[in-house]
Amino acid sequence: MALVYEGVHTALVTPFDASGEVDRTAFRALAERQIAGGVQGLVALGTTGESPTVTGDEWEQCVRDALEVANGRAVVTAGVGTNDTRSTVEKTEHAAHLGAHAGLLVLPYYNKPNAQGLRKHIAEAAAVGLPLVVYHVPGRTGQTLPAPLLAELVSMPGVLAVKEATGDLRYGGDLMKRTATPVLSGDDFTFLPLLSIGAVGVISVISNVAPAHTVAVWRAWREGRTADAAAGLRALWDLCTFLFSDSNPVPCKAAMAELGLCRPDVRLPLGNYAGPSPRPLLDALGLTR
Repeated sequence: MALVYEGVHTALVTPFDASGEVDRTAFRALAERQIAGGVQGLVALGTTGESPTVTGDEWEQCVRDALEVANGRAVVTAGVGTNDTRSTVEKTEHAAHLGAHAGLLVLPYYNKPNAQGLRKHIAEAAAVGLPLVVYHVPGRTGQTLPAPLLAELVSMPGVLAVKEATGDLRYGGDLMKRTATPVLSGDDFTFLPLLSIGAVGVISVISNVAPAHTVAVWRAWREGRTADAAAGLRALWDLCTFLFSDSNPVPCKAAMAELGLCRPDVRLPLGNYAGPSPRPLLDALGLTR
């Protein structure tokens, strides 16, 4: 059966203990909480998971833990993208070997590849055979691809879906007019608006903190209760604003620490959150320890 990639997929944070090591107990508990909240998928070691600062051994263990906790109850996507094609292929092969259901392939950052390079990059990763979710996030990669080019890239064989994170509804609409490949929002703010023009879900940050609330928006939309879906997203709006008030996942971990889910610590070069407490925002949603 073909993999159906839709709904709420949580871009999991990677929790660290007091010594700065990955807190596997907390990670597994976070994954279980997501599944209990009804999410369709877990995304391990994407941007929210601080992938640039996670070692290869840590990456493998987090993917293993996500798969073991999910145990067939949710789709597990492993972050496999780098700005080097050889290392991307190696990570994709490794994720496939571990049993991941899909690989999140962020488009290469910093080196700003041209169209020819991007085509070859995706083709070589896709040749591994692991379904790929192409991740278009100009704020991290330094380039916004023309919608026709991105549509071409995500229509290539082996691409399962695309995570569209420009935050631009016009761009999202232009993309969806040009490809039948499923589009998921990469920005919680645009989750419901993109659904309204044809997207199929979200790879979410806010669901780390409020999984059931985020899933409720998705379910309401799927069931045709559009007013409930809109009310649900409005209820999350202030928390969503907070979560993107600093570099992701800095505020997200601060909110999760308030709930006793993990420590607030991020790895350098990110610095820990130092602003006002998010407690009132969590209280407004009925989120407690």
